[in-house]
Amino acid sequence: MIPYASAAEAEAALGRAMTWAEAAWYKYSVAMPDAWLHCHTTVILFVIYTITPLPLLILEQFAPSVILPYKLQPGVQVPLADSLRCYIEAACVFPIAVGFQLLSYPAAAKVLRTRMGLPLPSVRETVAQLVVYSLLEDYLSYWIHRLLHTQWGYEKIHRVHHEFTAPTGFAMSYSHWAENLLLSIPALAGPVIVPCHITTQWLWFSIRLIEGINIHSGYHFPFISPSKLIPFYGGAAYHDYHHYAGGRSQSNFAPLFTYCDYIYRTDKEVSFFPCPHSTRNNVLLPGVRSYI
Repeated sequence: MIPYASAAEAEAALGRAMTWAEAAWYKYSVAMPDAWLHCHTTVILFVIYTITPLPLLILEQFAPSVILPYKLQPGVQVPLADSLRCYIEAACVFPIAVGFQLLSYPAAAKVLRTRMGLPLPSVRETVAQLVVYSLLEDYLSYWIHRLLHTQWGYEKIHRVHHEFTAPTGFAMSYSHWAENLLLSIPALAGPVIVPCHITTQWLWFSIRLIEGINIHSGYHFPFISPSKLIPFYGGAAYHDYHHYAGGRSQSNFAPLFTYCDYIYRTDKEVSFFPCPHSTRNNVLLPGVRSYI
């Protein structure tokens, strides 16, 4: 809760006029308890998780001729019922997460040291923090993912996520509860080590969720692929091969960037690999060699 009785008092404390964004933030959060602002994270992620996979899902059902040319495994069609099952099982976790956040907020506040008030962070500060969070999360997730591909980790935990050899957006969060818990550690590591404003935290988790849905989408759109703009970005094709290989996979563990796979020699340079029932020709991704 912002500790100012009025906007004028807030500006006096800042020593300057509030920006339009700060004024909007003041109006929204001035009377809201910090615990509720903290819980916004889960609500935002629920909305993103619900909406983001829908366009591809709708196109698959009603306009397959438009979308299927870009499908990485065109011979595998995930039934609509399975996609909805993924969503329902994952969505059930969000209300539980809100309750947990409310109960754990005093302890979480001490660990995260998240700022809730004014001033809002600058663009430079936000970008710098997001870069640090991304690199750190990628490194830690890489090693957790490798551990989950040991025989015990795969059979007891990770095999649930790999039920989908041709993943869809909703399958991103379809995992064993222990895996969800383990992979929350890398995502939280950055904000714990480098504390940020709550708005940066919302942005960070939103970006990671959208990116996770993207790499599990099962589609590669060359005309809008971030892999053309972002160095070491793996993208959907890179991670789709990991699901295609399933339990046998000992490569392409990185969730976002590929630098860990490159350093530790677990990078599998992939093409648009064909499904066993597909007649599509192999179309090589820019800058990589075929695994075939």
